Amino acid sequence: MKKILLVEDSKMFINLVQNRISRDFQIECVIRQSYQEAAELLAAGQHEYLLAILDLTLPGSPDGEIVDLVKTQGIPIVVVTGRMDDLTRDSILEKQVLDYILKGPHTLDLLSGTISRFLRNKDIKILLVEDSRLVRESTKAILEKQQFTVIEANHGKTALQELRKHQDTRVVLTDFNMPEMNGFELTAEIRKNFPMDKLAVIGMSAYGNPLLSAQFLKRGASDFLNKPYFEEELVWRVNQNVEMLVHVEQLRQAAIVDSMTGLYNRGYFFQVGDKLFENARRQNLQISVAMIDIDHFKAINDTYGHCCGDVAIRHVAGILKNSFRSSDIVARFGGEEFIILTSNMDSSRIKQHFEELRERISSHIIKSDGAKIRVSVSIGVCTQLGETFDKTVSKADNLLYEAKNAGRNCVVIS
Repeated sequence: MKKILLVEDSKMFINLVQNRISRDFQIECVIRQSYQEAAELLAAGQHEYLLAILDLTLPGSPDGEIVDLVKTQGIPIVVVTGRMDDLTRDSILEKQVLDYILKGPHTLDLLSGTISRFLRNKDIKILLVEDSRLVRESTKAILEKQQFTVIEANHGKTALQELRKHQDTRVVLTDFNMPEMNGFELTAEIRKNFPMDKLAVIGMSAYGNPLLSAQFLKRGASDFLNKPYFEEELVWRVNQNVEMLVHVEQLRQAAIVDSMTGLYNRGYFFQVGDKLFENARRQNLQISVAMIDIDHFKAINDTYGHCCGDVAIRHVAGILKNSFRSSDIVARFGGEEFIILTSNMDSSRIKQHFEELRERISSHIIKSDGAKIRVSVSIGVCTQLGETFDKTVSKADNLLYEAKNAGRNCVVIS
């Protein structure tokens, strides 16, 4: 695993940063306290570094020489400093660092946010739409330094073609005045297919007309940026829009996912299940519903404690998640009970599949707080549609109780 290089001469600050990074990211820090110590470490080549956090003023490095040293190794750099003026700021940015942070009451929060964005941005695509090659290249360099994947387009029509190819794009940065299709027209076209909670559009313009920002926003833009812009403002606005999209996605996931297991929750199961049931009624697909319950779960809690019981639930959930296709719906129904909806599973394979699942669960050993536990499950599988989806689920539940009454650790299918 890659580590973080921290070069800092204050022992108190070292401890604060090290503890925060360990808590937030479970990443190990390699510590050096002077330019010479860092130089010897890098020359030895003992570690690979995710990034480096460097104090600007160190023993042997009074004017930021440590930044030049680490830069030669190709390691992304975050500078922390107790001094800041225009000259110092310009000098730091010229060195193409990832970010700079002033030492103060909020340093640890800012540093944690920078590291979090650094790790996240590698999975974020940005479409940059700009007809000026020089502006496009300079903007792309800033964004790539922040680890974003940048796709380029020189006007609106090309941008729409790129969006069709890269539908997982999260941000579009578009200039206003372009040939073929201007920024207003592009924004309006984008919003026909990409809602604001899925894709952010940031308009840009060098024109001084204050109405431009309002007109961009009225056409569906999420934000606006005047050109020429400061590098920090561009980075801040892009990151802010990405974070809003991520936050919305997290809220959306929280509404449909069970927090303990990461499986879908009961509400989502019925929401999707009702739709699939109607398709099955029209004979567009074949569905089966399975109810699964961990046997003697109360005894696990009573013997080993509720924490161990939670581990058992998560363990079984992990096996279930890895045993079905992405098109199947695997959900936690409540407590130690799970429910599964399969679509178009070969009828000749259904019994075998659930028998193999039962055996897989019973053969695993769960380790928790020094205890070694084996669990078994009872499974009821309904392959025949009821009058409604709720009645189909009830049939699966009745079959589960038959499996329980038959001695548990078995599968009953009808």
